[in-house]
Amino acid sequence: MNERQNHTTRQNSPVTVIGLGPMGQAMTRTLLTAGHPVTVWNRTAGRADGLVAEGATLAATPAEAVEASDLVILSLTDYQAMYDILDGATASLAGRTLVNLSSDTPERTREAATWAAGHDAAFLTGGVMVPAPMVGTEAAHIYYSGPHEVMEKYRATLAPLGTPRYLGLDPGLAQMMYQAQLAVFLTTLSALMHATAMLGTTGMKAAEALPELLSSADSIGAILRAGEETPGAALDAGEHPGDLSTVAMMGATADHIVETSTAIGLDLALPLAVQAHYRRAIENGHGRDNWTRIIDSIREAAR
Repeated sequence: MNERQNHTTRQNSPVTVIGLGPMGQAMTRTLLTAGHPVTVWNRTAGRADGLVAEGATLAATPAEAVEASDLVILSLTDYQAMYDILDGATASLAGRTLVNLSSDTPERTREAATWAAGHDAAFLTGGVMVPAPMVGTEAAHIYYSGPHEVMEKYRATLAPLGTPRYLGLDPGLAQMMYQAQLAVFLTTLSALMHATAMLGTTGMKAAEALPELLSSADSIGAILRAGEETPGAALDAGEHPGDLSTVAMMGATADHIVETSTAIGLDLALPLAVQAHYRRAIENGHGRDNWTRIIDSIREAAR
């Protein structure tokens, strides 16, 4: 088979999707549009009705779903759901590839890869970095980790879902990147709501406040890139030059946010957490260093 024929075969190869929440449904539709025969299974079979009308095949059991394709994509609440669904279908796993795009911890991801190998199945971890409506768009990208040869075998099949970004062999890597990205995302969402609540105490409506706050959130990446040619290079070198935003300066701002939030009666969980990072750095004698020095105390628990 020449490369063009092989590419065509991959593009039209059957795929199974297990889990039909918004993400699973979006992935199924994207794969159907790309020309793949798609078999689906979900605990609540009714969720598949629309997809079947669009060309998907509903499997009666998880085993039937697995047996329909060499590539099985899982989009579930967590990794325990994979065991709950597939423990009765393990005899069908040999020779298949499981691509688990569910959220969980990196360690549980590694355990799952070992479990799959024990049933003679290959395993890729994935982290989808866009919401369901953006799956299949140019903005979509998905982090993967696991065996490189498996990634390359199915790269063309997975690519329509979002640009694949392969991180390496360790199955925990993609999950760690996914969790790290969500740490930024969720913290930013909480900060936006805290800031909106602050402004709300002055009578400002969210419709007025959020456009201003979102502009600030949008500018953070540009600010950090302007401060360092390669963001993270100084951190890797253990350098924290205090020529711009020092720990002491940022810490004073954190204090003011705590004071203001206290005075207006808001929840202090988020501002106190931020304040603690700067206070620990100051207590350790790093007040004149760059604000990035707060990473030391964040890392301490892992040492």
